[in-house]
Amino acid sequence: MLNRRHLRVKVLQSLYAYHQSNSGDIKQHEKNLLQSIDKVYEMYIWMLSLISEVTNYAETDAEERANKHLPTAEDLNANVKILGNRFVLSLLKNKEYLAGLKKYKVAWDFEPELVKSLFIILKNADEYKEYLAKTGDTIQTDKDIIKFIFKKVILKSSISEQVFEDMFLYWPVDKDVLQALIAKTFKNFAYDDFEQNKLAEVTGNWEEDREFIVELFEQSIRHNNDYQQLITSKTQNWEPDRIAMMDTLLMKMAIAEFANFNSIPVKVTINEYLEISKEFSTPKSNSFINGILDKILADLKAQNKINKIGRGLIE
Repeated sequence: MLNRRHLRVKVLQSLYAYHQSNSGDIKQHEKNLLQSIDKVYEMYIWMLSLISEVTNYAETDAEERANKHLPTAEDLNANVKILGNRFVLSLLKNKEYLAGLKKYKVAWDFEPELVKSLFIILKNADEYKEYLAKTGDTIQTDKDIIKFIFKKVILKSSISEQVFEDMFLYWPVDKDVLQALIAKTFKNFAYDDFEQNKLAEVTGNWEEDREFIVELFEQSIRHNNDYQQLITSKTQNWEPDRIAMMDTLLMKMAIAEFANFNSIPVKVTINEYLEISKEFSTPKSNSFINGILDKILADLKAQNKINKIGRGLIE
């Protein structure tokens, strides 16, 4: 699921888009921010659907084999055991999943060869042959083959990788979150009673997380000029155009957290943005941001502008 670091990245992406655009419509960019979270859930539903489509292709494959000009005995008696896979059957009866299919208009008709190509890879895998030969299956063994399909067939396929990258702008960034959501789903689907199996939630507490990202986004924009002055005062020996835009945005977000989020420890804030800088900025950004934020934090403390609630939240 999306944790606070992922959510900060979403805000960073939205702030970057805001400052790069010619539009000063904060509400529209805020709407786009929330939609970017929903896109992660949409990606999750599409992936679950693809898993289901791959398993269901066993029926099509069996029909094609049976209709060969000269079918073998094996062709006429193709093993379609996977059609009774408990994970997939539970998924197909899950109200949240069915609602997601309808909401996002999920259908793989536009990529007719994708599902077929993935099933062929599955059919030729030793793991699938072992699954077909196994008896006494449980919900756990049924999940094991689905995990194999997800991790070793779909995620390893360059075709499916390209399809998802074309469909979802932030696929390279959100891919890890998707894997976490699918992993959570495997954990949740532990019951033979399908009614007890629940989809993963996109965040731990959406009500609180929504408030967090909207407030962080708005505060970073509302006080943009003030935060820029703080940064400029500590980077007088640096030419402005030599400071990466991502570094500036990350520091502004950190300052926004220092000043406006009284339950987030300053050390947590600093560590989070240093980690994000490793992935989204330059190799030297980590030490640069750390040094500037330390200086700004010292000034804000001296001016009593850091108001944290609880012991240990400042130091």
